[in-house]
Amino acid sequence: MKLPLHGITVVALEQAVAAPFATRQLADLGARVIKVERPGHGDFAREYDRDVKGLSAYFVWVNRGKESVVLDLKADEDRSLLDRVLARADVFVQNLGPGAAARLGLGGEELRARHPRLITCDVSGYGAEGPYRDKKAYDLLVQCEAGLLSITGSPDAPARPGISVADIAGGMYAYTGILTALYERERTGEGTALSVALFDALAEWMGHPYFTQAYGGAPLNRSGARHPTISPYGHYACGDGTRVFLSVQNDREWVALCERVLRQPALLRDARFIDNPQRRAHDEELTAVMERAFSGHTADGLMALLDGAGIANARLRSVAEFADHPQLVARDRWRDFASPAGPLRGLLPPVEVAGREAAMGAVPALGEHTAALRAEFPEPAAG
Repeated sequence: MKLPLHGITVVALEQAVAAPFATRQLADLGARVIKVERPGHGDFAREYDRDVKGLSAYFVWVNRGKESVVLDLKADEDRSLLDRVLARADVFVQNLGPGAAARLGLGGEELRARHPRLITCDVSGYGAEGPYRDKKAYDLLVQCEAGLLSITGSPDAPARPGISVADIAGGMYAYTGILTALYERERTGEGTALSVALFDALAEWMGHPYFTQAYGGAPLNRSGARHPTISPYGHYACGDGTRVFLSVQNDREWVALCERVLRQPALLRDARFIDNPQRRAHDEELTAVMERAFSGHTADGLMALLDGAGIANARLRSVAEFADHPQLVARDRWRDFASPAGPLRGLLPPVEVAGREAAMGAVPALGEHTAALRAEFPEPAAG
């Protein structure tokens, strides 16, 4: 069975993480993604590290299933080739520096004037207008500007989240925007010029902290691995020296925790813990009560007790433990895919469709498909 985007051609003038993450989703759905890289070292994400059998972990993650072509867009011959490819493409994605695509004659409106069915997607740091338009935007810096680091970390110091949150947010909005534009084109016959700013994407994800501060009257404080507004919700010490994470989301679960796990129904009448706002205000006192009760349990024993009471819980796993997670193994979520360094193992994309499986194509070597693309799109015959 053909994948949903079979027959769709995407040209990606992309680098780093955000735009490549978006186009990798398209490749997984069967689109042909032609990744245009600069002569020499190509996408600079290739040089971030050498952790995957000599390849960059970042590059492997976001560039599976693409074709790599090396073009010098300031050279007439290469630029002419790109124009010929774009004339037959469905989607053009770029995340060059501010204004760079327009200077190359590859701005969205300019391209669509020549190719009305083309969908163009510009991924930027802060958008095409405003005082931050020309400001360089890397993931952690966008997190800072969006206020994310002000609420991430311990009470003593902010901390970077362990993944590239702004890049992922921007990439996913670009991906969904492109899918929407493809759907719209089926009805109208016209392409769309769309844009996504990493700052805007992460700003959307800051909705809860914004509303809490704007209308709750007080800023959220950094709370480490505990929830800033819900209690109990975080990690709690057990008698075997380990910690278990648990979450109580409503009063029904609070009753179950007190009666069936803590074995202290009197807590239900304690004014300090009568509802979630009060429990959050007295979180340290509640933590002490809970950890005294948990001191007689191992982590496994406590989690079994919590499961029996219908209380959500988890253990803190390392990345290595995540890689061997029994849920991923039981659901057969791992697949091998090819790379210049040999076979690699990766996870299937999250969306499951009955009877279909994502393409999981190879990670391309730099310029691996340049010669083939030149042969496919030759210079028109003179005269």
